[in-house]
Amino acid sequence: MIHYKTPEEIEKIRKSSLLVSQTHALLVEYIKPGVKTSKLDEIAEEFIRDNHAEPAFKGYRGFPATLCISMNEQVVHGIPSDREVKEGDILSIDCGVCKDEYYGDSAFTFPIGDIPAEVRKLLRVTFNSLYLGIEKAVVGNRIGDVSFAIQKYCEMDNHYGVVRDLIGHGVGKHLHEEPDVPNYGKRGKGPMMQEGLVIAIEPMINLGTSDVRHLSDKWTVITKDGKPSAHFEHTIAVKRQKADILSDHNLIFEAIKKSDYIKDFR
Repeated sequence: MIHYKTPEEIEKIRKSSLLVSQTHALLVEYIKPGVKTSKLDEIAEEFIRDNHAEPAFKGYRGFPATLCISMNEQVVHGIPSDREVKEGDILSIDCGVCKDEYYGDSAFTFPIGDIPAEVRKLLRVTFNSLYLGIEKAVVGNRIGDVSFAIQKYCEMDNHYGVVRDLIGHGVGKHLHEEPDVPNYGKRGKGPMMQEGLVIAIEPMINLGTSDVRHLSDKWTVITKDGKPSAHFEHTIAVKRQKADILSDHNLIFEAIKKSDYIKDFR
């Protein structure tokens, strides 16, 4: 069952979503060659708890950390560890929080220093596809309109692999709610969107094949061909004329302006 949110509920989800974006922006200061991904996780957890919220991922279905940190060929659900970030890596960070009983969820992929041109383009296309999907998240459209917009731009226009095994979702009092929001589909198909629907749209796009596999830790998902993958995500509320984006990538780009290691890929 899809639960449509009241304006008051949407404002609570916005607060959680903005805290997620603030967490990403804070991490920019620390993302540099030599930092361990476990250190980034510690910083994020402390910041979230200092802001009177709970890390949404830690303990969720047994996940052991605050952040999902996925590097290079890792698509999603990477577990923070003693692995160090290196020049040329791309780092997908997915973060969720629960504040005042409502969740926020957002992801961003960071390029570390100079990365190959083809990988920078992958980031740019994946990022743009998120906003193309959001443009379709208005009252009267269907979930398939969002899905098709992402698939057409990434797969048909740019020949990237659109991951099928992992999808977006509703957000509210639970981290994952109905409806499912795939990054592939047909226009005019799926549930019709109404005002008050809150969803996380999150294209996961691979440089090569769309096929993925799980590592032995049973969490980390990687591309089957070992090529890089990018991931961007917003939590949004469906409106009549234009979707309301509840998380905020602008906070992250403002932080990137001050970074010596992360460059704006747009």
